[in-house]
Amino acid sequence: MWTVVVAALIGALLVPTAAHAAAIPSYLTMEQRYTSVANGWDTVERYLDTTPGFTQEDYPPDGRGDQDGQRVTFFGGVKQPFSGRFLLYAAPGATTNPEPVPVLLVHGANDNPDRAWANPGESGGFGCGALSCPGTGMMQYLSNAGYRVFAIGFAHKEGDNLMQAQQVGDAIAVIKAKLGVSTVDLVGWSKGEMSARMYVSSVRPSWGRPYAGDVRKLITLGGPNAGYDYPFAHGWAHDLSIWPECGGSINSPAPHTYMTCYGLYAYHPEFSFVPTGGYDCYPGQRQMLARFDQTYGIDQTQQDWYTTYYGGQGFYTKGPGIQAAIDAGSLIARIQQAGVPASVSTYLLAGGSPSVVGIFNEDRGPSDGVVFESSALATAGIPTVAGTALVAGANHLELGWYPAVESQVAHWLAEES
Repeated sequence: MWTVVVAALIGALLVPTAAHAAAIPSYLTMEQRYTSVANGWDTVERYLDTTPGFTQEDYPPDGRGDQDGQRVTFFGGVKQPFSGRFLLYAAPGATTNPEPVPVLLVHGANDNPDRAWANPGESGGFGCGALSCPGTGMMQYLSNAGYRVFAIGFAHKEGDNLMQAQQVGDAIAVIKAKLGVSTVDLVGWSKGEMSARMYVSSVRPSWGRPYAGDVRKLITLGGPNAGYDYPFAHGWAHDLSIWPECGGSINSPAPHTYMTCYGLYAYHPEFSFVPTGGYDCYPGQRQMLARFDQTYGIDQTQQDWYTTYYGGQGFYTKGPGIQAAIDAGSLIARIQQAGVPASVSTYLLAGGSPSVVGIFNEDRGPSDGVVFESSALATAGIPTVAGTALVAGANHLELGWYPAVESQVAHWLAEES
């Protein structure tokens, strides 16, 4: 009997609990906690990573890249936050739901945790990718299924993935401390796949911290695992939505630095992929570039198609070309060479519908309207591919709420790893 009692006591001491969880790292400061949060979230906390190396990144001077909505409040009323700050959103049940491994959602470019995961219709049809938008998304679906769901919100909507990958690790450290767990599952959508994958692969700046061995599963949704070249392959159509002289206002980089709109030849270095004229507002987009001209060709229906892709002065535009932008900082080759640890089960999902509302859709090969299926499903550098899926009906902007995507993610999360 005493043997049984002693064994039970020893066993109880060996069971990890929240009381025995690691503390939040000393380099992280929780600056503010908000409990009045829109779109169904439970709480939002703002953290500052005090590690030297984080910078104040450039923002387009016309305000198109600024934080908006309730995120301005969460960033302390600052529309152009310092990139060492991030938001950690918690869904209902984040600390009480029964599934043991929490989930961290990582949003993509020019986005935020609200529109991406909780209210796809926050920005209207262009934001959700369809003419009619649902009022809930992946957050509610997974939370209702019993998962403990969190999401990270970055200070800069198009920011440096090297810094944002460090903050993915920060968010995981906070979740581990809060819940007393040792691992987290990551779901990265589009550009969010970059920072999520870079964290587990220890692709980091010289001052950064390596992977802490705390991710069980990595799920990528429409991630540019082999890169993308959409803006350069469809440059003229892409730029019309950006150049203010043409009526554009989208927060996205352009392949050109000069463009003629209604007879006016205008210079906008702030929209360039390549750091130009003292501006570097879109480093995160540059880091995702790779060439597909040898695989899928170039869209030759577009004005100045050749000089747009390969660089130089065209009839109406001038730009550096995709290779100069790749040379200025693409991370695709580095990420593939670094490799995801074999201990991380990786799942790849691609959308198959080039039907995004409001943009010229990628039509040179099978795609979700922005990223080629072959890129989203590329397995180079991923030793443990635990699953792949092609959701034929979903376009790139629908991947955070499309029912078949939600059910596939939940299925992968539930699988034994």
